[in-house]
Amino acid sequence: MIDTAFLITSFVTLFVIIDPIGLMPVFLALTQGMTSKQRRAIAIRASITGVGILAVFALFGESVLGFIGISMPAFRVAGGILLFLTALDMLFERRTARRQHQGDEIAPEDDPSVFPMAIPLIAGPGSIATVILLTGQHPGIEGFASVMAIVVAVIALMLGMFSISGLLERLLGPVGINVATRLLGMLLAALSVQFVLEGLRAFGFAS
Repeated sequence: MIDTAFLITSFVTLFVIIDPIGLMPVFLALTQGMTSKQRRAIAIRASITGVGILAVFALFGESVLGFIGISMPAFRVAGGILLFLTALDMLFERRTARRQHQGDEIAPEDDPSVFPMAIPLIAGPGSIATVILLTGQHPGIEGFASVMAIVVAVIALMLGMFSISGLLERLLGPVGINVATRLLGMLLAALSVQFVLEGLRAFGFAS
């Protein structure tokens, strides 16, 4: 039997790492100007993709990356670089400009559900490493089921928070959204640099 302390600790750990509260304004910034239907579809796709990716790593762990010769530090550096490119889009409003020329339809390259929402914000190096560690503490189908139940619970909470992002947008207004988008772009840029530095530190290139 999986003890209650493990379940509580796992939930708190994943909640802090995935950070649904912190992702809500990021989601709002990435989907600025979209309709409620479009936001809902993106939130659902991001959630399903995130759960699927974490399930794969919970099942197979580091062997998934090791099979193709990728270490976790390298994964962290790559995720940081990709996230930095998204931060630049937010800082210079490139996403908003593209949407103004596209109307209501979202171009595939402008859909943030898979990147950066699912990867690396939901299923990033931190959450992937966490599910690998948690399933390693309780190997077997029972441990996997317990960890995935916690992952689903955390992401379900995140999905609920995303559903009220439209209300937050109405409260902030266009000027507030513009300021928040630029600010979050800066924060995402800093987060991406942190990912890269942690990866380089693991390789011994940074103190």
